[in-house]
Formats: sequence, C-alpha cells, structure tokens
Amino acid sequence: MMLTLATKITLLRIIIVPLVVILLYFENPVNCILATAFFAIAGITDWMDGYIARNQHMVTNIGKFLDPLADKLLICAVLIMLVDKAWAPAWVVIIIVCRELIITGLRTIAIDEGIVMAADKYGKIKTVLQIAAILPLTLHYETFGINVHLIGTVLLYLSMVMALFSCFNYFRAFYKQFCAKHEQAKDGTK
Repeated sequence: MMLTLATKITLLRIIIVPLVVILLYFENPVNCILATAFFAIAGITDWMDGYIARNQHMVTNIGKFLDPLADKLLICAVLIMLVDKAWAPAWVVIIIVCRELIITGLRTIAIDEGIVMAADKYGKIKTVLQIAAILPLTLHYETFGINVHLIGTVLLYLSMVMALFSCFNYFRAFYKQFCAKHEQAKDGTK
C-alpha cells in the first residue's frame, strides 16, 4: 500500500516522539532547547498532515487511525517525561492521560454503534493548549529572564480544564446520538 504525503507526515510525528523523550531524559539546557524544537516541529506536523489530507483529498483509513494515535503518543509521552523530571504535577498529567484513554474508548464504542465522533472545537482547543503548555515546560530553564516553566504550568492547568470540559462534551454528544439512533430503531420496529 502506498502511503500518502499526509500519512508520511504523521509517521514523522511518531518518529519524533522517542527523540524528544531521549533529549528530555538526558536533560540539560541545550537538550531542552532541542526537545522543544522537535516538539514544535511535531506540533506543526499535526496541523500540516490534516491540512494536506483534506485539501489534497488524501484522507485514508490508515491516516484516520494514525493521526490521533500520533497525537496521543506525542502528548502523553512528553507529559510523562515532564512528571519524571518533576516539571509537571503528576495528578494533572494523570487526568490528561486518562481523558485521552477514555475518549479513545468512547470512540471505539461509537464506531461499534455506527456513530461518528468527529473532533470538536473544544478538543482542538485542548490540543492547542497542551502544545502551548508543553513547549515552555520542555524548555524549562529561564529564558531571556522569563520564567517559562511558570507559563507552561499555568497553560497546563488550563489545558487540563479544557480536557475535562471536552471529555464531558464528547460524552454528551455520544449520548445524544446514541439515544437518537436507538429511538429511530424503536420507531422503525413499530
């Protein structure tokens, strides 16, 4: 099977994950700058692959599978490394990672029910906030006299709130579609 350009960009994002993790594991100011740069590149590829897939009509099933997987691998791996470094509160990261697992499970159930659970604007805002939080958190060291770590921590708390809100919103949307689908099925059997 030939991979589309969009899928190749998604695969690049997956390849970047261990690189960022290794740089953070052997943390020093230079490695933190490199980890931040690679994370930023990965964040750009998240936008790029979707844009190319939609505009070049390259949306594929493998792309639909790999894109959210790449996002979750990148975000969760880096957040876990930040907890390991004591640069992010573990309880916040646990909530964010659990939300990702819950939504993945909900989407699996939705597929089984024939319900489409497209990403909504709150999920997209959550992702932007997570990326915005992780960038200064991976940079970590004071930069140009700015406490980037504090900025990242505040953004991480905001992303956690948005993660919880978007999780609630996904459940609400699923419940509405589920009830509507089963109501239609009941009406069809009368």
